[in-house]
Formats: sequence, structure tokens, C-alpha cells
Amino acid sequence: MAQVRKVWIDADTGNEIDDVYAIARLLHEPGVDVVGLSSAHFNNPDLLVYEKWNQYDTEHISTIEISQRLNEGILEAAGRKDIPCVEGADRQIGRAWGGFQPRPSEAVTRLVDCIHSLPQGERLDVICLGALTNLASAVILHPDIVPRIRCYMLGAQYDAKKGVWNKNEFNIRNDLNAFDYLLGMDSISLYVMPITTALPYRFEKEDTFKRLSRQPQALHRVLQNRWEETEATSMVRVFWDLALVEAYLHPDFSTLEERPVPPENGSHGVQVYVGIEARRLFDDFWNYMDALK
Repeated sequence: MAQVRKVWIDADTGNEIDDVYAIARLLHEPGVDVVGLSSAHFNNPDLLVYEKWNQYDTEHISTIEISQRLNEGILEAAGRKDIPCVEGADRQIGRAWGGFQPRPSEAVTRLVDCIHSLPQGERLDVICLGALTNLASAVILHPDIVPRIRCYMLGAQYDAKKGVWNKNEFNIRNDLNAFDYLLGMDSISLYVMPITTALPYRFEKEDTFKRLSRQPQALHRVLQNRWEETEATSMVRVFWDLALVEAYLHPDFSTLEERPVPPENGSHGVQVYVGIEARRLFDDFWNYMDALK
């Protein structure tokens, strides 16, 4: 029997549609033991100059509180309130001009405690679906955890043919300092799903709603409502975060290669998803959802 993988999810769930789908995919997976769910902020400059961000008023917005509230809701809908659900940092590490000063939070404390409590030889897989603030803060404050974690993240762009990175991407821009810090470590096990690789993983609204309506469960309603609340007029969406989770669960449906980090981050390599079998990952998600009772 394959060993059950222990997983901690860190998600900016309030930002888009796909985080809730990615979280849902892991909560009842037999081969996964979700030991924690933490909220990530999605602070970005548009919050300062526009009245709305998706469905939210930007005046007095707290992105971390939005993510935390949604995380709690999805655990309740899935019948998984046994999973610790903790709030992360409300801003990036360092400052706008750089720096690696960590952001302590309940998420960092509980994540580190969880890692320290693992039996000798076990590792925790940390899956980050948004800004890397919480993970980077944990590593900065407690570097002893590095050999005991594997870090999976969605972010950045990568041209696999040219071997060229582009950090101009939403998750990375929300905490470039954290990404640079983790990329600069040659001792950390880091697996990157660039958004360029996830691009073929698309869901159509009409088809998604039809499939979700087959099951009258609360979790399925949460997924449908999230699309309606956030981007009701979008008929097709790339499910970036779910692509990472599915590739994590099914490495045989993706291509993972060691590639050099950007030159400003060193001369070592990092694991990069350079291809996915989008249809197989798509079918796997719906087979999983249809099987839930």
C-alpha cells in the first residue's frame, strides 16, 4: 500500500474561483492526509485604485480575512472541520523595495509545530496556491524545517523551450520577496507549476455547473456558487490552482524537470512542471467529485 502523503494547503482562496476547487480535490483523497489549511493574502496595487476587486469593495478590504472565511466555509461544507484552519500573514515579507523580514502569524506557528511533530523520516508537502508569504516566513524563522518539507507552488511564467523565467505574474507580484527568498535556497525541495504550463487546463461554466448539479451535496454547491459570485459572466476559466493539485496527485499525467533558477537567484536547479496532460487531469477531477458521497 502506498504511503499516505501528509499535506498542508496554503491558499489565497478569496482571490479567484479555482482555489476552492483545488482545496476540495484534496479533502477526501484516500492517499492524502490534509493536516492544515491556512489563508494567504492577495494584496495587489489594484486594491488602492479601484472600487471593486471581483465582487469585493476595496475600501477597508482585508484580503486575508476573506480567504480565511472562505477556507472555514469549504471545510464545513466538506465535513472536514477536523482540519486546523488558521489565518496567515496580512502582507508580504520585507518591504516594497525588497528585504526578507518574516511575517509571523498563526499559520506560521501551526505549520512549524506540525512539521516538528512529524515522526522521524516523514516529510510534509506544503501546497501554496497564492503568495508565498506564510511558507517563506516559516522557513526564515525556523530554517530547521527545510529538510522536512517539500514545497509545491503555483506561480511565475516559464518558457520551457528557451529556459527563460518571467516573474511578472499575480501570485509572485503579491510577494516577490518571498519567491526570491525560496528560489535562492539550494537546500529546499521546491516544485513550481508556472501559469504558462497550467494554461491548457480550462473549465467551461455550463459544463461545470451541469456536472456539479449531479450531486446535491453542500461541497458541490460551494464550488458552483463560487463561480457565480466571483465571475458570473466568465464562460471559460483556467483552473490554475487545480492544475497544480492534480499534477501533484498524478505525476504520471505531467512532466517535471529540473531547470536552472533565474540567474539572480543562483546557479542551482529547481523542479519545474513543463507539461501537463490536461484532459487526463480534467477527467480525474470529475471522477473524484462524482464519487463523493
